[in-house]
Amino acid sequence: MAPSRRAVLAGLLAAVAVTPAGAQTPPAARLRGTITARDRDRLTLTTRGGEEVKVVLLADTSVTAIVPASLDSIAKGSFIGTAAMPGPNGTLVAIEVHVFPEAMRGTGEGHRPFDLQPESTMTNGTVGDVVVASGRTLTVEYKGGQKTVTVPPETPIVSFEPATPELLTAGAHVILFGSKQDDGSVAAARILVGKDGMVPPM
Repeated sequence: MAPSRRAVLAGLLAAVAVTPAGAQTPPAARLRGTITARDRDRLTLTTRGGEEVKVVLLADTSVTAIVPASLDSIAKGSFIGTAAMPGPNGTLVAIEVHVFPEAMRGTGEGHRPFDLQPESTMTNGTVGDVVVASGRTLTVEYKGGQKTVTVPPETPIVSFEPATPELLTAGAHVILFGSKQDDGSVAAARILVGKDGMVPPM
């Protein structure tokens, strides 16, 4: 359960499964919530919407910790992701920013709709110009385009570090990627867990 950093976050925010033609693939699941119980390789998760879901940990389930980062870590040349809402004149206003470690550069690169809030988007790319004022205004460049993003001072800024399943305890806040099973449970492929009680902002 200790894959490389790039493997841990490959498809962090936009998973793409490749299967043989005609293969039956279980429906994908992305859950945000709080672990309310753990029994060895079984978790009980209460989602942000109040639903209780049973989760199965697999032998190759990857676990990554979400940790606090500073506004200063958003610098020219860094690779980031940001969930954002539409701003004026085609710009974006960040809801959160996650700064990828260098080993994860390129993860999920691009701009796409996101399900954090109605009309929210996710943009992963390289920071170009940075204007430091009250917060940051920056360009995020990705293959095929770029976006201008305003980062207000109160915006949550986080990064990632390797973790183990020992962090998956009752009370931990997680984002879970997996597949729905016939019995209603979810088999976990990747879990992002807030370290030291952090609630993942994305």
